Amino acid sequence: MNKILSLLLFLLSSSFAIGQNTGHVDKKTKEFFITSTPKAEYKIFGYQFPNITTKKMICFSTFSYDVRDNLNKCPLGSYFDTSFMKEGDRIIYLGMVGSFGKMNFITGSGKKTLIYIPKANFIIK
Repeated sequence: MNKILSLLLFLLSSSFAIGQNTGHVDKKTKEFFITSTPKAEYKIFGYQFPNITTKKMICFSTFSYDVRDNLNKCPLGSYFDTSFMKEGDRIIYLGMVGSFGKMNFITGSGKKTLIYIPKANFIIK
């Protein structure tokens, strides 16, 4: 009975993980990006420090009220995915700090802001 329950729990959790949208870091360029998937719902934050209780600096979400109204008052903005950021803006992966990816948000004019995105929200490939 326990084996059947374990198998069902594993299948349920793995099917959820397959449908979950995550960010990606390109191994060569170190650029972070998120692409929209119509069927997946997600909300990914970049924080001021490597701790989820610190200020939310940027938001990527499939929910229009998050993006349209910048509901979380993120100073770097709220977007559906990285293609909606201003032209020239990009996010560069710098390395890991505990369970967070340390990243530079770079504006088109060259201004840099450090942000930290939980490792659970992106993969490196």
